[in-house]
Amino acid sequence: MEHKKVRTRFAPSQTGYMHVGGVRTALFAWLVARQNKGEFILRLEDTDKTREVEGSGDHIIKSLKWLGIDWDEGFDKAGKYGSYKQSDRLDTYKQWANKLIEAGRAYADPYSPEEVQSFREQAINDKKPFLYRNFRPENPPKWDGTQPLRFKSDPKKYTWNDEVMGELQTGPEVVDDFILIKSDGYPTYNFAHIVDDAEMEITHIIRSQEFLASVPNYLNLYEALGLTPPVLATVPPVLGPAGSKKLSKRDGAKDILEYQKEGYLPESLINFLASLGWNDGTEQEVFSVSELIEKFHLNQIQKSGARFDEQRLLWMNGAHIRTLDINDLYDRSESYYPESSKQYPEDYKKKVLALLQERLKYFAEIPILSAFFFEDLPVDASLIENNKQLKKFSKDELKTMLEQTNSKLENAVFETENLTKILNELLEETNQKPGGLFSLIRIATTQAPASPALAETLALLGKDVVMRRLKQQLSHF
Repeated sequence: MEHKKVRTRFAPSQTGYMHVGGVRTALFAWLVARQNKGEFILRLEDTDKTREVEGSGDHIIKSLKWLGIDWDEGFDKAGKYGSYKQSDRLDTYKQWANKLIEAGRAYADPYSPEEVQSFREQAINDKKPFLYRNFRPENPPKWDGTQPLRFKSDPKKYTWNDEVMGELQTGPEVVDDFILIKSDGYPTYNFAHIVDDAEMEITHIIRSQEFLASVPNYLNLYEALGLTPPVLATVPPVLGPAGSKKLSKRDGAKDILEYQKEGYLPESLINFLASLGWNDGTEQEVFSVSELIEKFHLNQIQKSGARFDEQRLLWMNGAHIRTLDINDLYDRSESYYPESSKQYPEDYKKKVLALLQERLKYFAEIPILSAFFFEDLPVDASLIENNKQLKKFSKDELKTMLEQTNSKLENAVFETENLTKILNELLEETNQKPGGLFSLIRIATTQAPASPALAETLALLGKDVVMRRLKQQLSHF
């Protein structure tokens, strides 16, 4: 038996920015395609004009391109299956609709919204669930496009396999007549995606859990059209930080491109999104994109929702930052340097970055973490006042410690190994602990609440800068 080439798709709607849940669905479909040396298609679901947000299509393209999720065919480029934008395919949907009409499996819906509401109320009064098929018209008019076209269902039991959820089954009570084409001439998602997937030879459908309840209706429509359903995989939702409900804007869900602005690495976001509900059965947490392509499998996705944890994303981004060589890291982060860095040579800025790399979590932190490497910051008395180790000392004691430091460094060679030796000698001479003395020296020379390792920081700042800043701090005692 000849195996079909794997073809997956991501089919977002133009209803707003790309968010975590949508991108994760796209990622899973992309990984399946790339792992099987197949093809990934980007299609635009733009048939609900009432919810359309201007610029959404461009935003989708920018988001996926930044993440490195590339596509072989899509709504921004020509393909062998016609347009990949649903609003361009209306004639195609009408052709498939006419097949259903000819087969007696679709009918014009003559009812007004008021009549439909009365049917609902009748079902409530009868204490029965509302099913449209129970009120199906006996002699519907010929469909002329001015009325909705409904599918004439054939209710039955269904058992099917979901690559994530396993074997699922439902009874005939969930199968109902649903709208295929609206009175505005646009198809519903329920109809259009089945037509598009069939014509575009999609082999795997990966989508979110919100569509699971509709699968029996889809299976009924596949049968009516004489189509074999693709492989189905239902991805559980991304949950908010508390793990009790679906992630929303209120929980911190944001535009994917916000992560780009804040200086997250696309490969770390890919790693994070892949790990929301998936693991390869090992303790490994940090994956390269190539490792994900090699190891990802749909049957390893968990059935329950995955909790969104921004702190874990921060940690993971930092872990990926530490895997980069300094030249690559510099090229990616150069635009985040503070204005004061412009007068400094590239070599110096790379040395600063090498010191920051171990603690850097995302590039937008660079201006705060690096400012003191490029300019003298004003003395901030609160840094000492709020330091647990230092606030127990009097001003005279602090001044004495700094004067001893100043004397010791005055004739020192500013090289990391030598400075480490001198700092240790200072601990013995002042009879102080590192938490106190080193904090004082760090604050005096950086005016920052935190900095990289002290000896390395002093060595990079250089003797002239360090001595000037020590004197500046001493003048404030």
